[in-house]
Amino acid sequence: MLVFAGLGNPGAKYQNNRHNVGFMAADAIARRHSFSPWSKKFQGLVSEGTLGGEKTLLIKPQTFMNLSGQSVGEALRFYKLDAAALTVFYDEIDLAAGKVRVKVGGGSGGHNGIRSLDQHVGNAYRRVRIGVGHPGVKEMVHGHVLGDFAKADREWLDVLLDAIADDAGLLAKGDDSSFMNRITLTLRDKLVPTGDDDRPPPKAPKQQSHIRQARPQKPATKPPATGPMAAMLKKLFGKD
Repeated sequence: MLVFAGLGNPGAKYQNNRHNVGFMAADAIARRHSFSPWSKKFQGLVSEGTLGGEKTLLIKPQTFMNLSGQSVGEALRFYKLDAAALTVFYDEIDLAAGKVRVKVGGGSGGHNGIRSLDQHVGNAYRRVRIGVGHPGVKEMVHGHVLGDFAKADREWLDVLLDAIADDAGLLAKGDDSSFMNRITLTLRDKLVPTGDDDRPPPKAPKQQSHIRQARPQKPATKPPATGPMAAMLKKLFGKD
């Protein structure tokens, strides 16, 4: 049996916060794979189903972020599982918005939810770090993570959450590299140009339409250099 935990804060006040992207990932997985309705257990909300042929418990701790380990630890102890059976989805400010990285073990990186988990279950669990970007200065981090995703963020966030849900079975099988590759390719393929300055194409099309040819000042092969979506995609598909 596996446990997939999405981290966040309970309540409507926090539901659209960047800090709650772990909850969003858990919800997306439950919907896509027809998990059971959410119910209260282990100081959290739980849902059961199957991923990659493995029975899987989804859990969203309701203890607030800083005490996430209490809820997840209780679930692991009940099923007599060790940290190797646990996968955790959470927000990561040190990754560009939309990037996803998976690793096993490591430190908390200043994330209070991860710090709590380390205290209760050890650190030998899989971490799915979902990039929400950094506000630029340390003093703004608190407001950034507890702020809602902007309307423009939904363009990439919805695609990302769907991709995480679609490919969650790869995590259940322990194929972390394929999971990350699939996420990257899905974002590349679906974040297509619309003609707006903040939606650059991830790659040049093979052919140009007569409309594009008539507007040489905006060639389709060159993405715009400015705009929030241009900046996000540059970070997303560039180097870490």
